[in-house]
Amino acid sequence: MSSEIVWTCSRFDELSTEDLYRVLQLRAEIFIVEQDCAYQDVDGYDHEALHVMGQLSGTDETQLVSYSRLLPPGAKYEGASIGRVITKKSVRGEGVGKVLMLNSLACCKEHWPGKVITILAQAYLQKFYIELGFETKSEPHEEDGIPHIRMQLNP
Repeated sequence: MSSEIVWTCSRFDELSTEDLYRVLQLRAEIFIVEQDCAYQDVDGYDHEALHVMGQLSGTDETQLVSYSRLLPPGAKYEGASIGRVITKKSVRGEGVGKVLMLNSLACCKEHWPGKVITILAQAYLQKFYIELGFETKSEPHEEDGIPHIRMQLNP
């Protein structure tokens, strides 16, 4: 099977009903079921966000395998932010997470040039984000029962 991941960065109103369904399905699969974390995923930010999606092509059915949500400056932090970063279990360990973040950073820089980018990262991924240029800005703290740290990337 020859398949590749096709990347898009879309406004909420550009998402098809199928796209939105796949996004919410993957977020529930990873954050709520896999991580056993009951929280309000649909939080009112999706409408103002940009949605970065990595969809597997070359298969019979489009499959969303990676996703992040980008919030504009002022929505949650002073600068832009990247959140809801996920990679489907079936493609983990293949570098998809890094490509997702590179696409997310490029989309942020295109839409909000010169702005600080903030993430609230799961603490165990600190080294991964440092390798992408982020700096740790907080001590680990619990968020929905999982240790997180605030990190920033300066323009």
